Amino acid sequence: MELVVARIGRAHGIKGEVTVEVRTDEPELRLSPGAVLKTEPATVGPLTIETGRVHSGRLLLRFAGVKDRTGAESLRNTLLIAEVDPSELPEEDDEYYDHQLMDLDVVLADGTEIGRITEISHLPSQDLFIVERPDGSEVMIPFVEEIVAEIDLEEQRCVITPPPGLIDEREAIVVSTRDEEATDAGEAVDAADSADSTDAADSGDKA
Repeated sequence: MELVVARIGRAHGIKGEVTVEVRTDEPELRLSPGAVLKTEPATVGPLTIETGRVHSGRLLLRFAGVKDRTGAESLRNTLLIAEVDPSELPEEDDEYYDHQLMDLDVVLADGTEIGRITEISHLPSQDLFIVERPDGSEVMIPFVEEIVAEIDLEEQRCVITPPPGLIDEREAIVVSTRDEEATDAGEAVDAADSADSTDAADSGDKA
């Protein structure tokens, strides 16, 4: 089975190094020197990793046969693809490969159906589940422990505890409306109090 493990970014320096956007929890395994990776587009690869190092928090790779900045720039936006045994599992219990999470049913803690995972987006700050709802619309669920309460691979489901507004924007609107109404009511009371004080002062002046 094939998994996308990285996307090549811009060239770094003049000796053929490139930055990469890592899309695997095991870069030391998938992106180590000597690894041979397929590519998308396929015409660019396969690529063999010659060297790898971390610089300013970014992983830099150099591939066999790529010796200068021009060659490195020609690889920009190329996806790197590793061949993975479908039965292989991550070392950590709370880690998952993308293929394990695809098509999981997404439900609330009370069993309410939300949809199914159709895509996983790997962002620099966090991963996102792209969930297709029964009506065909999509919702993005951050893959963080505060929201994703349980991943049950045997039952093929993902249990979430979303904050108000994440699943249904109307919830956020209702909360916002209530807040505004409370604010308006408070302002009205303040205005009335102010008017009473003014009237009392005016009466005093007249007396």
